[in-house]
Amino acid sequence: MHCKSIMLKGKKLTMRIGLFAAILTFHILATPTASSQVAGLNTLSLLKMPSSARTAALGVNYLPLFAPYDLNVGLDNPSLISPQYNHRLALNYVGLFSGSNFGSVAYGLDTRRLGAFLFSFHFNSYGRFQGFDEEEVEQGAFGASDVAISVAWGMSVDSNFSIGASLRPVLSQYESYTAFAIALNVAGSYVSDDKRFAATIQGRNIGAQLATFDGTTEYLPFDISAALSYKVNKAPFRFFLELNNLTRWQLSYSDPLNSELEIDPYTGLPIEKPWYDGISKILDQAMRHVAIGLEAEIKNVFFIRLGYRYRQTVEMSANSRTNINFSGFCYGFGLRTKKFEFSFARRNYHLGQAPNYLSLSFKL
Repeated sequence: MHCKSIMLKGKKLTMRIGLFAAILTFHILATPTASSQVAGLNTLSLLKMPSSARTAALGVNYLPLFAPYDLNVGLDNPSLISPQYNHRLALNYVGLFSGSNFGSVAYGLDTRRLGAFLFSFHFNSYGRFQGFDEEEVEQGAFGASDVAISVAWGMSVDSNFSIGASLRPVLSQYESYTAFAIALNVAGSYVSDDKRFAATIQGRNIGAQLATFDGTTEYLPFDISAALSYKVNKAPFRFFLELNNLTRWQLSYSDPLNSELEIDPYTGLPIEKPWYDGISKILDQAMRHVAIGLEAEIKNVFFIRLGYRYRQTVEMSANSRTNINFSGFCYGFGLRTKKFEFSFARRNYHLGQAPNYLSLSFKL
């Protein structure tokens, strides 16, 4: 019995080391590609959109959270796919901008020996457009859309550690142009014995385009990130913190035609900036990697959620010193009963554009 126990512990340790070695390997291999990317210069935005209202309301990309009956946690974080997902269904819908919309359907299945699986279908419809040639002659209407099928797997290593992965082929059809890509997510999570603390490290959108729109290969929105959540003891609050884009320090865009160097019009010499300007730039870059969220629960039935992304604020705010449109802020609520879970969220992107997210999950 003692030898068997030692072998079991050794196997679990090997699995943990293997998981983090795999993520580190993906990080090393993908870093040259990721380092050449600048915010906004990658394709297939479907891959980086939050799948559910709960995720969107908290402002993070995925939830580091032990929630055995919430399929939407597993949609973005495969390492926390639970056996309790078995024969449960989740529906998600997002009303995006100018008639476009996004949605997904997910179904859970537990195989016991091989772990739990989550199958999902995602679509992003950008609406109908009127086509014209170079001489402005009308060519008729056309559509644009992204479609993805995802197969995700999760398995517990022991009572605290779990691992998971998801494979997602994506097809894009824009008028007569077509592109195809395959993306892989790998993740590992730790959940404390009392379930109040959880942490996840994840490599997202590892892959490449296999077919391109016009022969030009574009990057997938690759990201390595870490996230954690903490439930305050004897209080109805859970805090979320995410550190994203860990393979790239600078996330701001530097316009080569608009230099930050200021010239004194009288002397023609560069204007020296105060010493604290360098510190503010460092803090600005650091905060662009951070997303925070708060979830308050009332008797485990009703939930109020708030989130904030600083990067979204500085990139999408109006041209004024006051962020009147509250870009970067998001909020929502959730309702849980014995038969179903419902969530609503509103995420402020920029002035006049705040998509509404709706999620519903239940047992079949």
